[in-house]
Amino acid sequence: MAFPYMEAVVGFMIFMYFFETYLDIRQHKALKLPTLPKTLEGVISQDKFLKSRAYSLDKSYFHFVHEFVTILMDSTILYFRVLPWFWKKSEHLVTLVGLNAENEILHTLGFLAGVMIWSQITDLPFSLYSTFVIEARHGFNKQTIWLFFRDMIKGMLIAIVIGPPIVAAIIVIVQKGSPYLAIYLWGFMLVLSLVMMTIYPVLIAPLFNKFTPLPEGTLREKIEKLAASLKFPLKKLFVVDGSTRSSHSNAYMYGFFKNKRIVLYDTLIQQCKNDDEVVAVIAHELGHWKLNHTVYSFVAVQVLTLLQFGGYTLVRNSSDLFRSFGFDTQPVLIGLIIFQHTVIPIQHLVSFGLNLVSRSFEFQADAFAKKLGYADELRAGLVKLQEENLSAMNTDPWYSAYHYSHPPLVERLAAIDESDKKEK
Repeated sequence: MAFPYMEAVVGFMIFMYFFETYLDIRQHKALKLPTLPKTLEGVISQDKFLKSRAYSLDKSYFHFVHEFVTILMDSTILYFRVLPWFWKKSEHLVTLVGLNAENEILHTLGFLAGVMIWSQITDLPFSLYSTFVIEARHGFNKQTIWLFFRDMIKGMLIAIVIGPPIVAAIIVIVQKGSPYLAIYLWGFMLVLSLVMMTIYPVLIAPLFNKFTPLPEGTLREKIEKLAASLKFPLKKLFVVDGSTRSSHSNAYMYGFFKNKRIVLYDTLIQQCKNDDEVVAVIAHELGHWKLNHTVYSFVAVQVLTLLQFGGYTLVRNSSDLFRSFGFDTQPVLIGLIIFQHTVIPIQHLVSFGLNLVSRSFEFQADAFAKKLGYADELRAGLVKLQEENLSAMNTDPWYSAYHYSHPPLVERLAAIDESDKKEK
């Protein structure tokens, strides 16, 4: 008797839903606490705490509903074999428009078109509620309904332009077959990721936001001086109009080799009390670069990608696996989808491990910024960002350890203070 792969996958999905819901309940209880953590007393104002608490609880209630609907739909789609049914329906659709459905590339693109439409329809109510009810209620949403739908349509058009060549290339690589298939797939994805990392900030991101050079002034001078002192090859320094969509703030850097760029959200500049707080946030980001965190993360992702493709090549010809999910043929894309479902347990473990590493990197980057002399400014900047973004002040340790890639503010301030004590 063949192993019931599909039933096992659905069973594990439901198990993980209950486990993560248990963590969500623990976090919800922490969010309902009426007082600040002792570490933040006198640091965060009571007004900001109450606003943060209300915002976090609203998001938490919404999360419970969203996750329940998601697991209900996902498990239903797998258990009642909606995927193979839709695969056959997409074959009829391809034939209906006058194309050859026996061509796996065309059949796959027809299938993906239907999946994209279905995903947009099912996710739309949640996106609208999150943006125009929760985010708007707490003063974060700045976009109009027209801008929302314009962004959605742009995203779909980009997927339509970029998606087909990528899908076609993957199918051709797998169809050719080779003992080194995993390496060929990994090599293709590596090149693709490098190309996307190059063109996204230059060609795609400007379709959604406006990037302008940071004006001349003390802030620009301080950032350029800091970058030069660390020998960071800063080529361009931008401000992005994040305020057109949200009041949330951020900063990031990107680029290869000697062509690095830093992007500041206009909301970050507006929210920080002075230039030094902004510079301290940038010092933290530069710490990631100086300590090679970006390199380590990139290498880790590539190793995991290669291992995944290696696993896929081992099971791609398993007819029992395909039949368990209701397929009597073995399409390339369907094989990848099924494989992703079968390795969900491993993915959860890997994700947890990567979060632990990421949290460690954040502490190291904070320590790096402190060594540069920005301890007070970093502390003030972190507090300001926490307040302005209304981030959760009380967090459950289990929930935090499992979900957070960045340590909670309490832990980051404690780490900075602890290093202060050690130096005295």
